[in-house]
Amino acid sequence: MPEKQPAKNQSVVGLVLAAGYSRRFGADKRRAQLHNGQTLLAASLTLPCAQLEAVWVVLRPEDDAEALAVPTCVHVVRSESAALGMGHSLASGIKAITQQAQADAAAVFLGDMPWLNVDSLGYLLALASPEHIVVPTFKGQPGHPVIFGRRFWPELQQLTGDRGAKGVLQAYPNAVRHLDLNDPGVLRDVDTAQAVSAEIG
Repeated sequence: MPEKQPAKNQSVVGLVLAAGYSRRFGADKRRAQLHNGQTLLAASLTLPCAQLEAVWVVLRPEDDAEALAVPTCVHVVRSESAALGMGHSLASGIKAITQQAQADAAAVFLGDMPWLNVDSLGYLLALASPEHIVVPTFKGQPGHPVIFGRRFWPELQQLTGDRGAKGVLQAYPNAVRHLDLNDPGVLRDVDTAQAVSAEIG
């Protein structure tokens, strides 16, 4: 008999931010090929889709989700104001999730971070709750995914600019749970073509 697959987490939804314009990369980095043959965005979606029952991805209005290898099981959100910064993309994604999901929390991933360890995500999900914000760290540096309890979703929907959710974390320091992980994947992203060439994972 085939091995039974572990149940996916239903209390936390995934939100992958992938509407940036790759200005430092010099091309659409979401389509960059990794050593395993996957595109950067497809690889970044793999772990959320494997561990979470429901996943959303934020894209630009003009994007072709199929051409970007977004799995059909992923909900697509098109951020009309994506060009104005990450805050706008995050707000668009959280608005869509609020309307469609009854989850306790949302794990916010970046579409250029495919090297997160599966165990690390499990540890983070175990700390998730409606009243907390869970932040992974590596050697003291905060990384992603950050898991926002539902209590904070209304404020996330109001975000603008390019600072992401830093203001929300600063406003509720007592609600933030930091988890130090021996996983550089919580920090490793792809900003340049050289970062893809230097890929080790």
